[in-house]
Amino acid sequence: METARQFITATPVTKTDRSGALKCWSPSVPRGAMSAAVTAALATCMLAFAPAVFAQPASDSLGELLVGKAAFGDWRTDAPLVRRKITDLPPPYATRSASNPPRVIAKPVSAAPNVPPGFQVELFASNLHDPRTVRVAPNGDIFIAESEAGRIRVLRAADGATKPSSNDVFASGLDQPFGIAFYPSGSDPQWIYVANTGSVARYPYRSGDLKARGKAEVIVRDLPHAGGRSVQRGHITRDIAFAKDGRQMFVSVGSASNVGEGMGKRDAAAIARWEAEHGLGSAWGSETDRAAVLVFDPEGRNRRVFASGLRNCVGLAVHPLTGDLWCSTNERDDLGDDLVPDFITRVRDGAFYGWPWYYLGANEDPRHRGERPDLKDKITVPDVLIQAHSASMGRGCVCGPARLLEPGETDRLQGDPRAPEGGGTDRRI
Repeated sequence: METARQFITATPVTKTDRSGALKCWSPSVPRGAMSAAVTAALATCMLAFAPAVFAQPASDSLGELLVGKAAFGDWRTDAPLVRRKITDLPPPYATRSASNPPRVIAKPVSAAPNVPPGFQVELFASNLHDPRTVRVAPNGDIFIAESEAGRIRVLRAADGATKPSSNDVFASGLDQPFGIAFYPSGSDPQWIYVANTGSVARYPYRSGDLKARGKAEVIVRDLPHAGGRSVQRGHITRDIAFAKDGRQMFVSVGSASNVGEGMGKRDAAAIARWEAEHGLGSAWGSETDRAAVLVFDPEGRNRRVFASGLRNCVGLAVHPLTGDLWCSTNERDDLGDDLVPDFITRVRDGAFYGWPWYYLGANEDPRHRGERPDLKDKITVPDVLIQAHSASMGRGCVCGPARLLEPGETDRLQGDPRAPEGGGTDRRI
C-alpha cells in the first residue's frame, strides 16, 4: 500500500494557565507537544499531540459513552472524545470475514484529521518514506523510524514552530527499524537504541546529535525475523522500552501468523518442558519467542520471555509515574467484524494473554478448540478494550497537566497512556 509521507502536528489553541503563562509541557517532550504515531485509514501519518489546559474538571470534557451493540460500531460513529464500553462479545463468525483494503485518492481540499476542542492540526513535514514511529529526545529533537527505507530521521524545530528548521538522516542501512529509545533516561542520554526487525542495535549519542557519532553496536543479534504467513507485513515491528530504573530492556515481537497456523500440537509432557524454559503459554515452532514481550538487561544479555500471548504488541511504553509496562496490541483476524477487540494493557511479568488458543480471558478460539484446556483459567485479561480491527499502533502518555488543579489535588490523568488507531482492513465497514 502506498503511504502518505507526511508529518502533522496538532497543537492546542489555548496554551495559558490562570496567570497567562505558557504552561503545557514536560521534560520528556517539546513544550506543548506529545508525540504519537498514527496509521490513518488511507495512509500512514505521524501526529504530535498537545493537550490543552482545561479549567473545568476532566470528567466534564468527556464525550458520549457508547454501550451494548453501539460500542462496537464503526467509523461513522467515531469522533473525538467518544468513549466505547465493550462488554458482551458476539460469537465467532457472527459476520463474514472481510478483506477491505483502502484506496489511495487525492486529498480533498478541506480534509483534515478531526481533533478534540482546543486542538488544531497543521502539516509539519512531508516526503517521509514509511514513517512508523516517532520518539522525542530530551532536547526536543524528533526522531522518526522510516521502516521501509531502513533509516532513522531526525527533525529539529523551535518551540511552537510549524516547520522543522533541519531535517537529517541520523542513521541508514537498517533492517526495517521501528522502536527507538534513549538510554539512560533523563536529560543526558548516552545511547540511542533501535529495534530492527531481527536485532537490537545502539548508537553512541550526545544531546543535539543530528548524525550518528559512531557505528551501530548490535547487542541482540537473533530476534525472530518477519516470516511465516504474510500477515500485516509479517509483523515486522519490534518496539523497545526501558524500565523506570533502567535495569531492564523490553522488546516486543509480533507473531509470524494470524492465529498460530502451522505450529502443530504437542503432548502435555512436551508442553510442560517447553513452558519451563519459555514461560506460561509461550508458542513454539515458527512462533518461538514471538507474540511476546522479551526482556534483557541494557547490554542485551539475560534474555527471557517477560509475557506471552500478545499477538502483536506494536507499541510499548513505561508509565512515567508508576513504572508499569504498557502495551498496545493488535488482535487476530477472520472471526468477524467485531472479533477480536484490540486492547491496551499493563504487561505483567510471567503473564499469558491468550494468543493463539484464547482471547480476552477464557474465550476459546474455535480454530484451536480443545487444544489447551490447561490454560483456560490462567489467562490475564487486558485492561482496556478497543474496537476490533482498529489496528492500535503506537503509544504515548499525557505527560503534562491535562487541566488546572486546585490546591491539594493530584493529576489523575498525568502519565495516562494514549494510543492512536491505524484502522484495520479486516472488517466490512
